[in-house]
Formats: sequence, C-alpha cells, structure tokens
Amino acid sequence: MTIRVLLADDQALLRETFRILIDSCPDMEVVGEASDGSEAVRLTQARRPDVVVMDIRMPGTDGLAATAAICGDPDLSATRVLILTTFEVDQYVAQALRAGASGFLGKDVSASDLLAGIRTVASGDALLSPQATRALITRFLASPDPDSHPPGADRLAGLTAREREMMALAAEGHSNQQIAGKLFLRPLTVRTHIQRAMMKLHARDRAQLVVIAYQTGLIRPPSGDRTE
Repeated sequence: MTIRVLLADDQALLRETFRILIDSCPDMEVVGEASDGSEAVRLTQARRPDVVVMDIRMPGTDGLAATAAICGDPDLSATRVLILTTFEVDQYVAQALRAGASGFLGKDVSASDLLAGIRTVASGDALLSPQATRALITRFLASPDPDSHPPGADRLAGLTAREREMMALAAEGHSNQQIAGKLFLRPLTVRTHIQRAMMKLHARDRAQLVVIAYQTGLIRPPSGDRTE
C-alpha cells in the first residue's frame, strides 16, 4: 500500500527536497504541496493524503490552525498530521498535539528519520519518544489550557481496569514492548488493549490517547518535571 503524503511548508526548497526524498521510496508518493495552512487544508480535503507533513510557522493560516481544521474534520479522520518544528518552540508542539497531531520531527531531521516518521504516523502510531512524552506532554499538556475545557475523569468510565492501566503506562512514555515486559504480557495483547481504549475514547491515535490521559487526570506529572 502506497502512503500518500502532502507537504505543507512555506519554504519551496525544503518542500522540493522532501518531495525528491519521499518520491524515491516505492511505498510513498507526494500528492500535493502547500505553502500555507489554508492551502494545506484545501488540498487535504481534495486529495485525502494519509499523512500531512506540516510546518508550524507559515504566513497567513499557520500550521496550528491548519492542524486543528484537518483533525477536526470528520471526513478527514483517516489523515494524520506530522508536525515539523524546532525543539525551542515545544509549546507550539503541545498545542498541535492538543489539536490532534500525531507527532513531531525537528526540521533538522535526517532523511531516514523523516521516512520512518511518516511510516510510523501512517500506521496509526504516535511519533512520540519517551523523552518527548515526558518533556513536552508532561510539561505543557498537563497544565490547564485557558482556551479549552478539558474532559473530566468520567470520560474514562467506559474503560476496563486493564485498559486504564495500559493507557497510563503509554502516557508515561512506555512502548508496547516495555509495557508487555512490565506486565508479563505479549506486545500484541498490549496493542489490543490500547487500540480498544482509543476506540472507546474516540482518540485518533496514541498521541491523542496520551493527551486524554493527562487531561482527565489519569496520569499526573511528578512535581519535579514541571518547568516554571
């Protein structure tokens, strides 16, 4: 199955570089390029890519607004957004994750990591390392967002105890393999429980599941992880 990719970045040279790289892979193809957020939304609606590689800082409609529009459109539920950014603007990354993005990469990403990231996001997994989960999600997503109304703990009422346990471990940054080792289970069993939790909570992917875990209070960051 070919992964259909849309590139959204205001730098034409960067888009061209990424296009050449992606089109050189037999399992991927670039189906469109956008130079700003509004064009990214329009092309996503028209061409239905599997993954949108989205820059945050673009003129006009930025990547955050475009991500929210794409992830909030029920007709685009199969499309994943992979954010391109720099680590010094990690607060923007947290906002993008709140909006429904599936992960992020630094703009200095290597060719192999970019391709691996696209494949990861296209498969429905989140591109969030344990370090990123702790440094970004714990720091920002666990803090109240003044412009939103976080879901209450009752949203988790439909989950089984095992599903909550898996969700909490995932929110702490553990991979399926690590969770399986901790609980003496098969990785496939862990994946099944996490997928069921995602389905019950209407989470687009693992990244959104992690966001919900913090917003509902299922997981609370250690006080030492906070940065004032």
